[in-house]
Amino acid sequence: MADSTVYGNPNNSRRRRILTWLACGCAVIAATTALWVLGAGLAEPSPLLPPQQVYGQLYKAVESARIFPDDKEFADAVPKSSPAEILSLYRQEAPHSRAALRRFVTAHFMLPPDLLPPVPMKRLPLTGHIDALWPELVRHSVTVPRDGSLLALPYPYVVPGGRFREVYYWDSYFTMLGLMQSGRRDLVVDMVRNFAHLINAYGHIPNGNRSYYISRSQPPFFFAMVSLLNETDPAQAYAQYLPELKREYVFWMQDTQYLTPNSARRRVVAMADGAVLNRYWDDSDQPRDESWRKDQVLALSTTRPAADIYRNIRSAAESGWDFSSRWFVDGKTLKTIATTSIVPIDLNSLLYGLEQAIAQGCERTGDHICAASFHRYAVRRNSAMDRYLWNPAQNTYFDYDWSHKRSTGRLSAATLYPLFIGAAKQQQADLVADIIAKHLLKPGGIVTTETHTGEQWDAPNGWAPLQWIAIGGLARYHHPELAALIACRWTVNVRNNYQQSGKLLEKYDVVILGRPSGGGEYTTQDGFGWTNGVTRKLTVEYPQFSSFNSVKQCPMAIPSLSHDR
Repeated sequence: MADSTVYGNPNNSRRRRILTWLACGCAVIAATTALWVLGAGLAEPSPLLPPQQVYGQLYKAVESARIFPDDKEFADAVPKSSPAEILSLYRQEAPHSRAALRRFVTAHFMLPPDLLPPVPMKRLPLTGHIDALWPELVRHSVTVPRDGSLLALPYPYVVPGGRFREVYYWDSYFTMLGLMQSGRRDLVVDMVRNFAHLINAYGHIPNGNRSYYISRSQPPFFFAMVSLLNETDPAQAYAQYLPELKREYVFWMQDTQYLTPNSARRRVVAMADGAVLNRYWDDSDQPRDESWRKDQVLALSTTRPAADIYRNIRSAAESGWDFSSRWFVDGKTLKTIATTSIVPIDLNSLLYGLEQAIAQGCERTGDHICAASFHRYAVRRNSAMDRYLWNPAQNTYFDYDWSHKRSTGRLSAATLYPLFIGAAKQQQADLVADIIAKHLLKPGGIVTTETHTGEQWDAPNGWAPLQWIAIGGLARYHHPELAALIACRWTVNVRNNYQQSGKLLEKYDVVILGRPSGGGEYTTQDGFGWTNGVTRKLTVEYPQFSSFNSVKQCPMAIPSLSHDR
């Protein structure tokens, strides 16, 4: 039943209803917006332009000529003199051939190395290897090279590794899980401080600390990171970081006041009944700096407007699932990507969690009006999620295509997010557990989707963050056997790969054990932040599997699920 304070009289304008929603709770959102704009005494930073805007035709020429095998290399390069001087020399020399362009770039830019963790002289046990990797992945950027794309951060942070030379937003939560188990709480505290700094400086947490990532964020796990600071009393930690939590919420809800039914602006979507849910979005509609040539090639291969392709590619990058059949109209090909048409399960689950966290933080600080308001926001979001994302015919959560007013009907591991966050009812969780055991559970863990597209966020790949979401969500809703089975299969898969290669990888094939994972825009990276973090956490949570070297040693029978309960 719709809350009358949100939806109002049917004869009232829809815009007025949404404005009422924003005004509810003594203008909590409006006050938060004012705090964000004023920066609570912090000066708003000067606009930082991404490299493609700074270097214009030079950037296009270098990426078009494919001077480097990875587009990201030039995006991360540091100029040896001012951009104006380099562009002046470029116009004078006019280096049009590929060889001449390469000579020009190497003469005027310092190119970044990949962060490949050193292989220990002696092969350590898995947990020892992870503990030894953390110092190798720590970076400091209190000061950064002038005119480069890297953003300064006041405290140390952990990078994923490989081509990923900067901190990444949602990766970091899963990295932090392992840091806590490795006795590196100091790094967890520092990384939370860094993300709070980014919110205060830019109004949100960018995808990563690069100028070319500022136009988008990533799945909002900041509140979950904050909770790690006080796991026995997370409300106390929420209270400490309440201004930043509110500012992040404002970012995700920006432009809500301009919505009309069946419309979307930036990251907010007004459904037919007036409910407001969220989508992924990027404020730019240009090719990504870090994948400029690939985006150009894709746009040229379709009849769609290039800006539409770029926006949807970038929005998928904000989701972290870049790329997946979740975002494809035909469920098969990147050419049909339509991320901005999708109301996703994971994003709305996380924002439900953020609303609950703010409510708890407000309650702890004695602001009961704020607490009541954000609790109502969470209740309304949960109700809308049940209406639009829960599919009673298929007994699971699906993403929703708001532009066509229909469920996508595509099963993915994102269906586990409402369980992880606590937004599901017990019966829903029981049914999801059945679906997972029947369709997504594989010999090496949970597969991302059932679809084989060649993209990295589809079958046969499994990813560490999704294993943790599955394990945590199932355990929360009283399915410990299935959670333990996933934990066992994943850790055995990771351990066996490590014993064979000496590496921890970004992603794994969970269907055929031992087969290299693949797909995506680049080769599988090693390092690797979130794999290290989740695996290290699981070795503590499930020590009984620490000596297993075969999935055959894991529990053989699928545990009894909802239909047997």
